[in-house]
Amino acid sequence: MGGNLYQRIEKECESHIAAALRSLVGQSEDLVVFLSLVERCWQDFCDQMLMIRGIALYLDRTYVKQTPNVRSLWDMGLQLFRKHLSLASEVEHKTVFGLLQMIETERLGEAVDRTLLNHLLKMFTALGIYAESFEKPFLERTSEFYAAEGVKYMQQSDVPDYLKHVEVRLHEEHDRCLLYLDASTRKPLIATAERQLLEQHISAILDKGFTVLMDGNRIEDLQRMYMLFCRVNDLESLRQALSSYIRRTGQSIVLDEEKDKDMVPSLLEFKASLDTIWEESFSKNEAFSNTIKDAFEHLINIRQNRPAELIAKFLDEKLRAGNKGTSEEELEGTLDKVLVLFRFIQGKDVFEAFYKKDLAKRLLLGKSASIDAEKSMISKLKTECGSQFTNKLEGMFKDIELSKEINESFKQSSQARTKLPTGIEMSVHVLTMGYWPTYPPMDVRLPHELNVYQDIFKEFYLSKYSGRRLMWQNSLGHCVLKAEYPKGKKELAVSLFQTVVLMLFNDAENLSFQDIKEATGIEDKELRRTLQSLACGKVRVLQKIPKGRDVEDDDTFVFNDQFTAPLYRIKVNAIQMKETVEENTSTTERVFQDRQYQVDAAIVRIMKTRKVLSHTLLITELFQQLKFPIKPADLKKRIESLIDREYLERDKNNPQIYNYLA
Repeated sequence: MGGNLYQRIEKECESHIAAALRSLVGQSEDLVVFLSLVERCWQDFCDQMLMIRGIALYLDRTYVKQTPNVRSLWDMGLQLFRKHLSLASEVEHKTVFGLLQMIETERLGEAVDRTLLNHLLKMFTALGIYAESFEKPFLERTSEFYAAEGVKYMQQSDVPDYLKHVEVRLHEEHDRCLLYLDASTRKPLIATAERQLLEQHISAILDKGFTVLMDGNRIEDLQRMYMLFCRVNDLESLRQALSSYIRRTGQSIVLDEEKDKDMVPSLLEFKASLDTIWEESFSKNEAFSNTIKDAFEHLINIRQNRPAELIAKFLDEKLRAGNKGTSEEELEGTLDKVLVLFRFIQGKDVFEAFYKKDLAKRLLLGKSASIDAEKSMISKLKTECGSQFTNKLEGMFKDIELSKEINESFKQSSQARTKLPTGIEMSVHVLTMGYWPTYPPMDVRLPHELNVYQDIFKEFYLSKYSGRRLMWQNSLGHCVLKAEYPKGKKELAVSLFQTVVLMLFNDAENLSFQDIKEATGIEDKELRRTLQSLACGKVRVLQKIPKGRDVEDDDTFVFNDQFTAPLYRIKVNAIQMKETVEENTSTTERVFQDRQYQVDAAIVRIMKTRKVLSHTLLITELFQQLKFPIKPADLKKRIESLIDREYLERDKNNPQIYNYLA
C-alpha cells in the first residue's frame, strides 16, 4: 500500500501548504509584522513535516528508498512549499523586499530583529532559492547603497575619516555574513562594498588626501590606506602617488638655490620620515622601497653636481672640530645617513674632489673632530666605491702620519741640534703631490729666520730621501707670534702671510701699502686680504689710515700700540674668501678634466677589445662602463679627438663604424 499512502499524504500536504501560503496574501502592511507571519508559517510547516515524517517513518525507509524518482517526505514537503511560494508570488516578493528593507535599516544605524532575518534566510537556503531570489537583488541593492554613500561621504569628509568609515563598513558587512547571511555571500558582498567605497574613489582619495597624510606624517592613516588599497589590489596607484609626492617635495628642497645650505639636512630629514612610513605604514613592501630609491636618485641628480658638492661640505661641517656637541655614536649615525644620499649620486667624482679639498684643510690645520670618525668615513666610502675611489684619501692620512715621524727625527737630527736658532719650534707636513688637491703656488719673501729654517729642514730631508723635490706651499703655513704691546704680551695665531707682514713692523712703526707689497712680494689680491684681516677685522693688531673696510693703494698701516684683548692667545682669522667662485670652478673643472681622461681610456679599452664597432654600440657600452652622467654629444667630441690623435679611424665604407688603430 506504500504508493497509495504516499500519494494521499502528498495530496493532503499540498492542499494544507497551499492554503497556509494563500492566507498570507494581503496580510499586514507593516513589513516586520508580515515577515513574522511568514516565519511563523514556515516554522509551523517544519514542525508539521517533522511530525508526519515521524509517523510515516517506515514508509520513508522502505517504499521511498526502493522506488526510484520518489523524494523523501521532507523533500517532498520542501518542494511543495517552494512551488506554492512561487505561485503566491506576492508573498515571495514581499518577503524579499522586507528582508532588504530591514538590512538597509540596520545599515543606517537602527536596531533590527536579527533572529528573524536569520530564520527567514535559512528558509530561503533550505528551499534552494537563496541565490536567485534573495542574493541577486541583495547585492544590487548593496551596490546602489554604497555607491550613493561613497559619493556623499567623499564630498563631506576628509580622507582619514573616509578611510576609517570604509574600514568600519567592511567590518560590519563581514559580521553580517556571520550573523544571518549565508556564508557563500561573503565574497561577493565584500567585493561589492570594496568596489563602490574604494575602487570607484581611488584617484579622488589620493588627490585629496595623500599629500596631506604624507606631510603630516600620519603613520596610522597611511597604514589604513595601504591595507585598504591592498584589499582592492591597487597598490600600484598608491606607489605612483608616493613616487610623484617624493619628486614634488624633493624638488622644492633641491632646486631652491637660496636654501642650498639646508639642502642636505632637509633631504636627510625627508628620507628618514619616508623610511619610517615605509616600515610602519607600507609593511616594508619592496616595490615601495625601490620607488623611494628611484625617486631619490632622480632628485639628487636633477642639479647635476651641486648636491654632490653640498653633501661633501655637509660632511666637512660634521667632521670639523666645531662639532663638539655630538657624541661619537651620533656622528657615526649621521655619517651612515649621509652615505645613503651619497649612494644616489651619479657624479661621485665631484663629491670626491670636494671631499678631498675639505679633508686636506681639516688635516693640515688640525681641524678634525676625531680621526676615528674620519677613518670610519673613508672605510665606508671604500666599501661603497672600492679602494680605487679612496686610495688618494688614504694616502693623505699616511702623509700626515709620516710627517709626524719625519718631524720627530728632524728634532733629533744633528742639523737641527747644531744649526737651528733656539726658541723657535717648527713642524713641517711633507705631502705627496698626487694625493692632495693642487694648490696654486704663491710667492712670498720670507723673513731671514724662516728662510734659515726652511733651508735646514730641506737639507735634513734630502739627506734622508734622495731624489725628491720639496716645494714649499706658503699659502698653507701658519705660525704663532709672540707680540709685545704696551698693554701686555700676547701670542697671535696667524697665517704665514700675516706673519710676514707683521714681522716688518719689528723694524718700522708705519708702512704704506706699497712698501709692504715690495718688502713681502705677496700678490696684490692676497696681500689686500691679509692686511684687511690684520687691520679691519675683529682683532686689530695694526691700524689702517685712513680707516675703512677696504684696502686702497695709498693706505698706510701703523703698529696698534693701544691693542688689548682679554685672552693671552688670540687667533687672527684670515679673511676667508667665501670658497671663491674660482676655487669652486677650478675644483669642478679638475673633475671634468679627469672625466675626459676616463672617457678616452674607456673608448680605447672598448675598441681595443672589439677592434670594429658601430657608433651606437660604442655609445651604449660607454654608458654602461662610465660611473658618471655624461651627454652623448660630449662622448662624440672625445671620439673625434681620438680619431684626430689616430687611436681610431672611421670605416671607409660606412662612417658610422669605427676601427681600432693598433
